[in-house]
Amino acid sequence: MIHNKGIIEPPIDELLDRVDSKYQLVIVAAKRARQINEYYTERSEGTIHTAGPLVESTMDEKPLTIALREINEGLVEFTTEQ
Repeated sequence: MIHNKGIIEPPIDELLDRVDSKYQLVIVAAKRARQINEYYTERSEGTIHTAGPLVESTMDEKPLTIALREINEGLVEFTTEQ
């Protein structure tokens, strides 16, 4: 069973080790959360075109919580533009 611990899990220090800055973390997490939200919308409509959660999750977890867990586990790939 997954317990929703909110913003304390994963720890912010661990998340910041995965990105260049806290600003990049916000952008990557927000974009991934939007994708997860789109997935749930598409799933309810029967037309899935977006990648769903890459970690074990429950329907009551917020997309941002799922996105932060994915980032912490190194499952989200992203590039930075110079």
